[in-house]
Amino acid sequence: PHPPPPPFIFPYVAPVINRFTRRASVCAEAYNPDEEEDDAESRIIHPKTDDQRNRLQEACKDILLFKNLDPEQMSQVLDAMFEKLVEGGEHVIDQGDDGDNFYVIDRGTYDIYVKCDGVGRCVGTYDNRGSFGELALMYNTPRAATIIATSPGAIWGLDRVTFRRIIVKNNAKKRRMYENFIESLPFLKSLEMSERLKVVDVIGTKVYKDGEQIIAQGDLADSFFIVESGEVRIIMTRKGKQDVEENGAVEIARCSRGQYFGELALVTNKPRAASAFALGTVKCLVMDVQAFERLLGPCMEILKRNIANYEEQLVALFGTNMDIADPSA
Repeated sequence: PHPPPPPFIFPYVAPVINRFTRRASVCAEAYNPDEEEDDAESRIIHPKTDDQRNRLQEACKDILLFKNLDPEQMSQVLDAMFEKLVEGGEHVIDQGDDGDNFYVIDRGTYDIYVKCDGVGRCVGTYDNRGSFGELALMYNTPRAATIIATSPGAIWGLDRVTFRRIIVKNNAKKRRMYENFIESLPFLKSLEMSERLKVVDVIGTKVYKDGEQIIAQGDLADSFFIVESGEVRIIMTRKGKQDVEENGAVEIARCSRGQYFGELALVTNKPRAASAFALGTVKCLVMDVQAFERLLGPCMEILKRNIANYEEQLVALFGTNMDIADPSA
């Protein structure tokens, strides 16, 4: 067999991205991840200093799209990423443009704008962490939002070819693993099939040991969890009141396969109302807050209805609903 071609080595210069010369549309491109041969692709490598590599690894450690990559795939992703400095007011991507890169934030703040009926509206922000730009690369669709830097900062870019060769191929395997499981979840029934597949594409998986804390009461919420295997205890502590357990904590629920938790804080925009602990070994599917807001909008009424159930439980346990749904509390 012929040895694979050597990788391309680029001097460390961030590519110039000209927003005014748009690449030809790629929406009609055919791509079958299962037929892709890794050895047939020449790897792209952007050399990095030790400091850059360390900062990149730190920025990527919580990116859910990377969670299911094996070490060799992750190494190829890190090799291919390049640093780009941005200025305050700079448009990193524009809604409607074709997608060239996936971006991971190293530092800086960024606003997310979505244009609806010709009117742009800020729908969220990134604060020194997060990632964006994956949807256009996954589905060959135009950019779904505009991202504007609101401070000087730096981002890491991953080119479209590498992204599709590694991430999209990996997601095809993940789809086969989780498609049936996701389709079986009742609270996702209001989503179209294509939307449920997008949920599969953006989830990551995490395994927790017996007794390990998954979320902590009072913390800011950044993720939503679906239990794939095992059991999770949901514990709430009321300040100043000793209750069932010695530490004043009360178990208010248990979640098993197919059930979810962590959505309350994302729906109410308040800190976590309870803690969650693994009971035995637990495997969870995890979705970050940006994907949750973007993809689960049609499910929001179902999720909000659950708040009433939580409040009934809390009144029974504590004599009050503890204002879990009042954003001004």
